[in-house]
Order: sequence, then structure tokens, then C-alpha cells
Amino acid sequence: MTGQRQFGPIATGILILALLHFAQGIFVPLAFSLFLIALVCPIQSALQRRLPQLIALLFTLILTMAIIAAISSSVAWGFGKLGQWLFANASRFQLIYTSWTDWLEGHGIAIAGALADRFDVRWLVGFTQGMAGRVNSFAGFALLVLVFTMLGLLEVDDFNERLKTSAAQPYGARILLANREIGVKLRRFMIVRTFASLLTGLVVWIFALAAGLELAAAWGAIAFTLNYIPFLGPFVATVLPTLFAIAQFESWPMAVGVFVGLNLIQFVIGSYLEPLLIGTSLSISPFAVIFAVFFWSFMWGVPGAFIGVPILIAFIVYCSGEKSTRWIATLASRGPSR
Repeated sequence: MTGQRQFGPIATGILILALLHFAQGIFVPLAFSLFLIALVCPIQSALQRRLPQLIALLFTLILTMAIIAAISSSVAWGFGKLGQWLFANASRFQLIYTSWTDWLEGHGIAIAGALADRFDVRWLVGFTQGMAGRVNSFAGFALLVLVFTMLGLLEVDDFNERLKTSAAQPYGARILLANREIGVKLRRFMIVRTFASLLTGLVVWIFALAAGLELAAAWGAIAFTLNYIPFLGPFVATVLPTLFAIAQFESWPMAVGVFVGLNLIQFVIGSYLEPLLIGTSLSISPFAVIFAVFFWSFMWGVPGAFIGVPILIAFIVYCSGEKSTRWIATLASRGPSR
């Protein structure tokens, strides 16, 4: 009997995760809409004090979609430029891959052929064009997010009032308090993340210009957008320019210099400046952040990698509000939970 009681919550959790994965067409837009509601709710409330609710909602949605479109367009434009450059210089990359294969096979590394077959220039061209295509085809996803966000913003005030009623207690007050804390932390996280992303994109653009790397503006746009995805984004934004530097300069020292310079930029901004600006309000364990990014990218792909950390923030806040789950929040944080 005890074993069945312990197995029940585990089985329920597995079923919920399976549902989130197989029904991601609904849950991913829903998660993004809840994330957006937490971010823009103060704007909606401020506008409602001066304008009718529907007019305030219209202005809030227009501002939200304009920001999303600007970020999506920047990465689509960057990868589009890279795809055009790759198509025009495919022979140069193919020659480099062939020379790598010959060198590795000459040193007895048998895996070289398999790597060359998988990661040849056609794969690289397809990857960049595929990334641009995925971003350009997100219109249906954005529309569903817009609908969910609009309906949520219309109901958020009424929902908060229902949480305050005596019939919803004691859980209503706890949920209301947790939601407010999550909103504050998410807004602080995104403000700092956006500033760090803008600074990263600007510095990468200047560095690429100084190094003589082609498509400097595209590298800056890609670094700006991918910086919103912890760990995976900066890694891609560092490796891709290094591969292009090898093809452009045909010099290992120059490619190493580009790689070191980009990693230094990412380290100073991501590992020093960003934590300094966020402070102790989001003292999350780096292991928990990495796990969240990889886990939600497995569950929902690229959108999951983007929203993994916000989901982790909400999870920690809810766990810290209950005595029975506070230990989970403590383990996922750098310091003791409250």
C-alpha cells in the first residue's frame, strides 16, 4: 500500500509530462501567453486607468506583437543572410571539410568519414535556411499566442478578484501572492536579459567589424536574438562565426582569435554583468538552468529552450510557498529559500 501511494504521484507526473509533450500544439502557445501576460499586465493596468479596457488592451497587444516581430525578424534576417553567403561560398566550405577529413583519416581517426558525411556543407546550408524558415513560418503560432494573451488580459482582474474570495481560501491568497512574485521576477529577468542581449549583439557586431569578419551585422543580430536562450543560444552564436572565420580567412590562428574573442564577450556579459544586474532575486542554480533549457527543448523544441527558464522561475516560486515542497526550491536555488 505504501509503495502504491509513492508510485501514484510519480505516475501522475509522467502522464502530465507526456500530455504536455504530445499536445504541445496547444500547451506551447498557452505557456507563452501566460508568460506574456505576466510581462505586460502592468502596462495593461496602467493604460486602463486612463483608457477604456478594450482600447488599453489593443495598445498593449500592438506593443507586444511589435516587440516579438522585431526580435523574430532580426534572427530571420541574420540566418537568411548567412544562408545566402553559404550558398555563394559552398565550394570553399566543402574544400575545408574535405581537407579536415583527409587530415583526420591520415592520423588514424576513422570517425572522420562519418562526421564529414553528416556535417557537410549541404547540412550547414540546410541548417541556416531551416532556421530562417522556421522563424518566418511562426505566423500561426503567434496568432494563437495573441488570442490566448488577449483573453487572459481581459480576465486577469476578474481572476484576481476570485482568488480573494473566501471560497477560494486558503489557496487563493497563496496563488495570488505567488503570481505577483512570479510576475515581478519574470519582468526583472526579461529586462536584464533584453539589455544583456542588446549589449551582446552590439559588442559582437563591433568585434566582427574590427576582426574583418564578413556579415558583421548578421552576426550581431543572431547574437542578440540567441542570447535569450541560456547556454544553447550563446554556444551557437559563438560556434557559427568561428566556422565562417575558418572559411573566410583560411587561417587557424584567426579562427581561434574569433572564437576566443566571442567567448570572452559572452563570458563577461553573461557570467558577470547579467548576474550583477539581476542580483539575488533570481539566485537559481546553474545546473537547474541548464537542465530546464535542455529538458524543455526536448519537450517543445526551440520554443521550449526559450521559455524553459521562465517555467523554472515559476516552479521555484510555487515550490517555495509550500512547506512540503520548499526543499525543492532550496535545491534549485543558489542560496537557502525563504
